[in-house]
Parts: sequence; C-alpha cells; structure tokens
Amino acid sequence: QVQLAESGGGLVQAGGSLRLSCAASGRTFSSYHMGWFRQAPGQEREFVAAISSRGGSTDYKDSVKGRFTISRDNAKNTVYLQMNSLKAEDTAVYCCAADPGSYGDRYFSSRYHYWGQGTQVTVSS
Repeated sequence: QVQLAESGGGLVQAGGSLRLSCAASGRTFSSYHMGWFRQAPGQEREFVAAISSRGGSTDYKDSVKGRFTISRDNAKNTVYLQMNSLKAEDTAVYCCAADPGSYGDRYFSSRYHYWGQGTQVTVSS
C-alpha cells in the first residue's frame, strides 16, 4: 500500500510559479512510476506529467511543455511538479498518482493504483 499526500497548491497571479510536492509512504516508492493529473470544475481529469520510477523518463501534456517540470527524489519518497509561467487555464485540483503498472500506461488515470487527495491551484488573470 502507498499513501500519497500533495502540498504546495495555492493562489498565484498569471505568470507566477508554484511547486507542488507529493510525499509517499511505504518502502516501494522507488519502484513506482508517478504521474500528475488535474481536474478543473466541470471538466474531466487530465494527464499533466509523468516520470518513470528512477526518473530517467519524463513526459508532459503538450500545453505545459516548457513551463512545467516533473522530478522525483526517491531518497525522500517525494515527487515534485514545478510550475512556471502559470496561466488561468492551469487552474484545477492537482493530484499525484502512483503505479500505472507499465510506463506505457502513464497517460491513463484508470491505470494508476494509488491517488492523493489533491491540492488546489488557482491562477488569477
């Protein structure tokens, strides 16, 4: 079992930055691929970014490429999402997720076995 807890959300002006953290419990964190998803009001949950278990591979939603960076520190059982040049359309609840099984399934929220509660990110324009 893995428990995930996000932090770092908040209210920021457009163009600003936030760094989200997702702390995981358990001894097997380093074996899990990790993902960040977001859900805006009235919209479906969408993939934002993913990172492979050892951090060697990353992937991003097209609209956040060049602005967001996913990283992980396996010694601290934590995955991060650095968000720069934030836009109003980035406003959403951001959730981290663990263990989609195969890294090839990283885009699909249904594949992930563990989820955090989420943290609200609000970008004012």
